Amino acid sequence: MSKKETAKRYSLFIVSLFFSALGVAFTKHGELGVSPISSVANVMSFKFDFFSIGTWLIIWNCVLILGQIAILRGSFQPIQLLQVPLSFLFGWFTDLGMLIVSAIPADIYFMKILMVLSGIVILGFGIALAVIANVIMNSGEAFVKAVADALRKPFGNVKIVFDVCNVSLAVILSMIFFNFQLVGIREGTIISAFLTGAVVKLFGRILGKPVGSLLCR
Repeated sequence: MSKKETAKRYSLFIVSLFFSALGVAFTKHGELGVSPISSVANVMSFKFDFFSIGTWLIIWNCVLILGQIAILRGSFQPIQLLQVPLSFLFGWFTDLGMLIVSAIPADIYFMKILMVLSGIVILGFGIALAVIANVIMNSGEAFVKAVADALRKPFGNVKIVFDVCNVSLAVILSMIFFNFQLVGIREGTIISAFLTGAVVKLFGRILGKPVGSLLCR
């Protein structure tokens, strides 16, 4: 891969981070729950609001990176440490996204659902761009891959278990912090879990060839 193509791919990945973060901001603003991988950070942002949702996402992503190092040990590739600055960038983009969507009224339930659905579409678009860029995995997917490789299990199966564990941990934290009430996990989390993958596949089919060809020029 030439330096020019590498620069294009990393630039596209950064663009993908922005859209993914904006998608998280949309769903967060709808107050019906966020995607499974962001659910723990979302609960923490409600309980310890001296940190923004973006900051909690940075912390959670760094925990997942440490998890990869613990699982892979000597097999952990140094290039994967790029996940650290990219996690910070994703967190900052999320907070920027929260500022962007803050003026959108989401007081009625219809608008809340619309925010969630819009967020899923934007998040799916961002993830599809990241897949097309094909340079480095985000910390969540990289953690899943590390577990899948260590256990010699299919990536997709481990991803499902990982998402369930994320939501379960978020529910447990919510019960502990908010007197057995669900805070930060609602129907939006379930909707996101079911629809995001389909949106990613759709954008992948639409954008894969044209964007891929631009990267190779």
